[in-house]
Amino acid sequence: MKKMKIASWLLLLAILAGNAPAFAQAPPSGTGNACDMSGEWSARSREDWEDRALLGTHLGDYTGLPINDAARQLARTWDASILSLTTQQALPHPPQYFMRGPGPNFRMTKFTNEDGEVLGYKLMGVYGRADRTIWTDGRQAPPEYAEFTWDGFSTAVCERGMLKVTTTHMKYGYHRRNGVPASVKSIVTEYFIRRDGTHLTHVQFTEDPVYLEEPFIRTTDFELNPSQNTGARGLGNEIVDEIVTWPKGYVPSFPLDTLPTEFANDLGLPFEATQGGKETIYPEYLIKLKRMMSEMKSKR
Repeated sequence: MKKMKIASWLLLLAILAGNAPAFAQAPPSGTGNACDMSGEWSARSREDWEDRALLGTHLGDYTGLPINDAARQLARTWDASILSLTTQQALPHPPQYFMRGPGPNFRMTKFTNEDGEVLGYKLMGVYGRADRTIWTDGRQAPPEYAEFTWDGFSTAVCERGMLKVTTTHMKYGYHRRNGVPASVKSIVTEYFIRRDGTHLTHVQFTEDPVYLEEPFIRTTDFELNPSQNTGARGLGNEIVDEIVTWPKGYVPSFPLDTLPTEFANDLGLPFEATQGGKETIYPEYLIKLKRMMSEMKSKR
């Protein structure tokens, strides 16, 4: 099932690449102008506006996430008040999440060596300024014991007109900003697909053997926006003491046996249906959901 799911998405990517203009067609490797993704890009959060840009994700909403029991248990202990701690206020969004976070607006530029040969891309402007270096010069990923950073280590190749980026060595983070964790063993594979010159589709496959039962797949659309302000280096968050009444060393969290039922109750959904898992991301789950909904109504 996992291989079928990935194969279906790769087929869709091939179709998207096939619909791209002539300049986006490319040989199997190399990253010349055929795979040029440089530009000033602004996200178009039309399909998930409330989640990504307005109110944020609700506690206990793990719908659409192929998480396992370990991720679910840890997410249930997450308290949003933890973000008020001075140690948490200015943490960047990790690669497992930040291309899907609020915004994002970013600048993607090529950089070269002294001879003018393209070495890769700089991706700048995402939340927390965890600016990325994406190497396209054929270098290999570092060994497992190398340093893990906020932006991770990214390499890329041009594949059928798409820029395929593989990222490892990311710090511990989250897949969703309501406590769903992402481990340091995560591997992120991204496809940047430039369409008609002014639109960019970003497809992300995240594998996490610690917290995910299957690859987590997300897509985001961006539009060329040359006049946007991505922010200069050095601009960012100011750390302040927001709450001074907590005892020293206190870390906000909920007990391990907490069941965040508010989201399910507000929408009138079975609690089980909001807790994620690979079963819930397939169309066949709708049959089970309808049955559970009928059972809920019969008990009222």
